[in-house]
Formats: sequence, C-alpha cells, structure tokens
Amino acid sequence: MMGTVLGLGVGVGLLLIYASFAVPRRSPALPRPAGRLRGSLTGLLARAGLAGTSPRGVLIICFASAAVAGVGVQVLSRTEPVAVAFAVMAGYLPVAVLVGRARRRQRELAEVWPEAVDNLASAVRAGLSLPEALIQLGQRGPEPLRDPFLVFALDYQVTGRFTESLDRLKERLSDPVGDRVVEGLRIAREVGGGELGRLLRSLSGYLREDARTRSELESRQSWTVNGARLAVAAPWLVLLMLCFQRQVIARYSSPAGVIVLVVGAVACLVAYRLMVRIGRLPQERRVLS
Repeated sequence: MMGTVLGLGVGVGLLLIYASFAVPRRSPALPRPAGRLRGSLTGLLARAGLAGTSPRGVLIICFASAAVAGVGVQVLSRTEPVAVAFAVMAGYLPVAVLVGRARRRQRELAEVWPEAVDNLASAVRAGLSLPEALIQLGQRGPEPLRDPFLVFALDYQVTGRFTESLDRLKERLSDPVGDRVVEGLRIAREVGGGELGRLLRSLSGYLREDARTRSELESRQSWTVNGARLAVAAPWLVLLMLCFQRQVIARYSSPAGVIVLVVGAVACLVAYRLMVRIGRLPQERRVLS
C-alpha cells in the first residue's frame, strides 16, 4: 500500500511540474480554451479517416483498456505499482493506434494523389468543368479518395456552392497534399482556368517525385523506428513475465521498486522519443487548413 501511495505521489508531482511549464498562464479576463483535448482527438480522428467517430468514444476505450489491463495485471501480480504502470500503457494504446493509422493513411494518400490529379487533368482536357471533374473522382478516382469525393458530389449538388463544398472536402480529407490540391483548384476557379491543365500536370509530376523520394527514405530509415520500439518494449515484456513469480514481482511494491519503475518509464519514454525523432522524416503540416 505504501508503494502505491508513493507511486501516485511521484506521478502527481511530475504532472504538476510538467503542467507548470507546458500550460500557458492566462488572464482571468480571457476565455479559457474549451475542449482542447476534444479538438486534438477530433483532428487525429479526421487524419485517421474516422471523422464520424466521437472523441468521447475514444476516451471511453482508453479508460476501459486501462481498467482491464490494470485489473488483469493486479490479479496476476498482486503488485499495485506494476498494475498502475501497465494500466497507463494500455490507456495510451488506443491513441497510439490512431496515430499509426493516421500516418499510414497520409502515406497512402500521398501515393494516390498523383493519379487523382492526372484524372483531373484528363477530365479538364476532355472539356469537363472543374466541379464535374472533381465529381467524377468519386466513381473513377483512386479507391482511398472515392468516399470523400462522393460526399463532395452530394454536397455540391445540394448546395451549388463550390467554394464551401471545397472547404468541407478539405476537412474530410485532412491531408496536407489534399490542402495544396484544393487550394490550387480554388485559385484556378477564381482567376480563370486557362492554365488549369498545365498546372495539374506540373502538380502531378511534383507529387509523384516527392512520394517516390519519401518512400525510399522511409524504407531506409524504418529500421531505426522498429529498433526503438523493440528496445522500449523489451524491458516491459520481461516485467510482465516476472508477474508469474510472485516473490520477485512483489519487490516492486517497496518504495525502491516504485522509484525503479518511474525512472525506467521516464528513461524508456525519453529514449524512444529521441530515437524516433532521429530516425523519422519530418511530417508535412497542414499550413493551408
């Protein structure tokens, strides 16, 4: 019991220290930002292609995962600090899955955008208007992009407002490359589309070359990220195996055991973030959102 209290005290202390530096101070006269966590989860769900999922549902899954893992490890080990450690990791697991899904979706869209832009250029060259060229991507475009453009077609047919439909399409895509394509189409629509075909062909070539270069670099540097994940997971897998030895795992209930867990968790987190930052290519941001 003493180990649990000490562990919670250390955790709360670290959280307060982090909050004092990370959370900006605001004047009482200014309104506090509402729903910052909800907004972050909403953006993450959009990037992962799950815009219809509620952030509250994600939080419920996180709490449920933490509770199941904590109870399971507690029953197995009878050691509260170890159960708390695995509960925290299990609670973050759904968010980690969403982050991975968002990155995979961004890579997938980067690969198919050149084909989509080629289809737009062909449609414009064939005499279709720009809205009609975008609508036909819902039937003939690359598979990962069909659903957003089908919704765009319905939205444009209902409202008849091209600019607002483009804004909603950009939010559904939640993709940096999609932002550039949509804004280029918007400018071409506003100033006249005399050079639209040439613009689309140039954009297609640039996107294809960028995707090829990034794919080569990611394939060469993926071993760094995979090595970081393996190095971080290994000690916790060993700790989980020790849960079957009650006499050994019970030593983590002492204050010294709690300190070992906290220091080990901080070291794993810092080392993992450092290795990932070194080995991962910079992610393109949505500067036009």
